[in-house]
Amino acid sequence: MSLPKTLAEDVARNLVMVARLIDEDPEQAYAYSRIALRLASRVAAVREAAGFAAYATQKYAEALAEFRASRRMTGSVDLWPVMADCERGLGRPERAMAMAGEPEVQKLDKAGQVEMRLVAAGARRDMGQIDAAIVTLQSPELASSAVHSWTPRLRYAYADALLEAGREDEAREWFGKALEADKDGATDASDRLAELDGVEFVDALGDDEHPAEPAHVEERATEAPAPAADDDEDQDDEDDDDEDDDDEDGPAKG
Repeated sequence: MSLPKTLAEDVARNLVMVARLIDEDPEQAYAYSRIALRLASRVAAVREAAGFAAYATQKYAEALAEFRASRRMTGSVDLWPVMADCERGLGRPERAMAMAGEPEVQKLDKAGQVEMRLVAAGARRDMGQIDAAIVTLQSPELASSAVHSWTPRLRYAYADALLEAGREDEAREWFGKALEADKDGATDASDRLAELDGVEFVDALGDDEHPAEPAHVEERATEAPAPAADDDEDQDDEDDDDEDDDDEDGPAKG
């Protein structure tokens, strides 16, 4: 769907702010996404961005509705893993597991298939099936010595599952492998290794010592945009997902 130039520029500015803030200030990113959604709710990229902003703030029912809307518009399967993870966040791991067995998974690229495997393993853990979660993560991608963007998270998830199963020595080995692959600090593998080795972190300043205050502090306040009300046209898409009307948000488990 094409937009008038001025409107397209307004939407683009809000989407840029969503991308910029989603990691450091997800609530503000969410507010910007609502503005973009009000301006252009029939643009797939806007629905996707709104979905990720809602996902980042643990509004899983809303995120799922937005991802479904984007998928209807594009026909793409790329959002399938995060849609399944929303089901986990809503306390429905069995639905996430069902999605892991759907034909859409075979259409995902390698990164998407690994992501789906991570979600499926998480769903197994949600259901208390820790041994099944470990088996789910065992794959050629896990065994490979090649490092990809998803390698640290895959190795970390495997280590974490092993630790939950009481296999501490193996967990330590795989946390180490995750750390080796994690050049960007995507995981806290180093902290987990330290915990396993009994390392304790203490406050170097102590309880009674405080750093000196700066002589002058310049305060700058940035006002976050207020979340805008949904456009009436959003309701058409949301009505397609009646099953989510009574959902309650819940935290996803790793």
